[in-house]
Amino acid sequence: MATNSFREDETLQYTDKKKIFLRIIRYLRPHIREIIPVLISLAITVGVSLVSPLLIEYAIDVHVANRNVSGLLKVAAAIVVLGLVYISFVKLRMYMMNKVANKILLDIRQELYEHIQTLSFTFFDSRPTGKILARIIGDVNSLKEVMANTITNLIPNMVTVVGVMAIMLIKDWKLALATFCSLPLMIVSVFWVRSMTHSRWQLTRKKSSNMNAYVHEDIAGISVVQSFHAEDETKSTFRTLANEHRDAYISACRAADLFGPTVDMSWSLSSMILYMAAIQFFGYTEASLGLIAAFASYTTMFWSPIMGLSNYYNQLVTNLTAAERVFDIMDTEAEITDKPDAEELPDLEGRVSFENVGFTYDEGTEAQTKVLENVNFTVEPGETIALVGPTGAGKTTIVNLISRFYDIQKGKIFLDGHDLTDVKIHSLRKQMGVMTQDNFIFHGTVRENILYGRADATEEEMIAAAKAVNAHEFIMNMEKGYDTELKERGAGLSIGQRQLIAFARTMISMPKILILDEATSSIDTHTEMLVQKGIQALLAGRTSFVIAHRLSTIKNADRIFVINHGGIEESGNHEQLMAKGGAYHDLYMAQFA
Repeated sequence: MATNSFREDETLQYTDKKKIFLRIIRYLRPHIREIIPVLISLAITVGVSLVSPLLIEYAIDVHVANRNVSGLLKVAAAIVVLGLVYISFVKLRMYMMNKVANKILLDIRQELYEHIQTLSFTFFDSRPTGKILARIIGDVNSLKEVMANTITNLIPNMVTVVGVMAIMLIKDWKLALATFCSLPLMIVSVFWVRSMTHSRWQLTRKKSSNMNAYVHEDIAGISVVQSFHAEDETKSTFRTLANEHRDAYISACRAADLFGPTVDMSWSLSSMILYMAAIQFFGYTEASLGLIAAFASYTTMFWSPIMGLSNYYNQLVTNLTAAERVFDIMDTEAEITDKPDAEELPDLEGRVSFENVGFTYDEGTEAQTKVLENVNFTVEPGETIALVGPTGAGKTTIVNLISRFYDIQKGKIFLDGHDLTDVKIHSLRKQMGVMTQDNFIFHGTVRENILYGRADATEEEMIAAAKAVNAHEFIMNMEKGYDTELKERGAGLSIGQRQLIAFARTMISMPKILILDEATSSIDTHTEMLVQKGIQALLAGRTSFVIAHRLSTIKNADRIFVINHGGIEESGNHEQLMAKGGAYHDLYMAQFA
């Protein structure tokens, strides 16, 4: 999969906007019971708004014409009461619908987050973390207005427009047609504006995503930036990205701002034609003043929701681009999935077999890289296997395939005779412990970080795990011991201390198969001497794969595999390989010359 960086705009497949909208609306279904009261309050407000012009017509034609002040006051009082009812129910429906919209937003964000958790390494390898965060946070937030306004604005405005048209046609169809005559002009104009705005809002979100990705990358690597005095370069890059986002946003806003004038022009034209028709074309010089006033009010009631609908449409066009980006990830299929008939992997003894395994990164693309070809070996339960070889030879790939972070393209991998692709991923990974040279320390206490390996472990088990890897002593010397609050990524701890906490976290999980990928490379010699006994305790009784460039750390391995040229070049223990005088001998002598 090609890598997308902050310098490149993301690509999205063409999607039917109607399908995207209907997909958003489907999230309303589980909340239908909460939406029903909203619809009831909506019906009341629309009914009140449709009745009000009729009361005005009645007041003018009956009470004003007959100079009936008391009757006029009664109608005015009725209009005031209806106005208070209208305002109350508008506020109520907006409150209730915003509450529902926030729940739906939570559902979408949770669904998106859970789906991302299932995606394979290739998904994360192909894009910056910042671009993923932009979709989970910013793009999902943009859907709230669409959710809320679909009920609070779209439906009442549409009902109001239909109701006003029906009443006007019943009262006087000639005046009604005069009022509606500019509607086709507005419809054509709105669709023309939409064609310009959608692509511009898409570009705006892409530029926002680029900027988000760069900020995340820059903050994560701030130590490198400051070490190389690269602040001026990062400022310049950020300014360029920010300017691109600003220009895209301004361009989109300029197009979107054409919606309002389009409706205003149609509204003004409609009002002008209404009065001309009433006075001249249709001979309404003797027409009821109340009827003309009612039609003037209905004209406003007709075009006001039209303006609301155009604003909603403008907002919909803006936020459909966010929905496209959200659903783009939701529709990304996980490459590593359980088969429909996958079974739970029973408790492992730890036998691992590779049979003619081949693997290529980015297979089928221009960037494809063949790493493994016809790899065969069997590891017995409890054996410790060391993997050595040049960078890029495939050592980490082998252990990633055992963990099924990637799927092989050729051959088979068996655990205790079970084909890796025939068992459930969760049942596989819960029996494995993986440690790398850059183990992540979460924001939280030391206790929480160690118990991340097994949440139901007891206090005694946690302390025993820490003692086994020689972490207990330095933890107890901290301000609050195991309750000491750690910063994100373990800031404030030495590299060795972070590794020791990660060792304890792995130790407490009691994995059946253990993978140490350069797990001691960041530990100084003194700390390594302290932790070696802990590592031996960690390796004891379980199948282990150890990747190390520091060859002194793997001399005691049961077998050493020299990985090179897509396969196992040499195999044997330290003494056997040294006596052989081959690739391992050369690596060892070069390191200790």
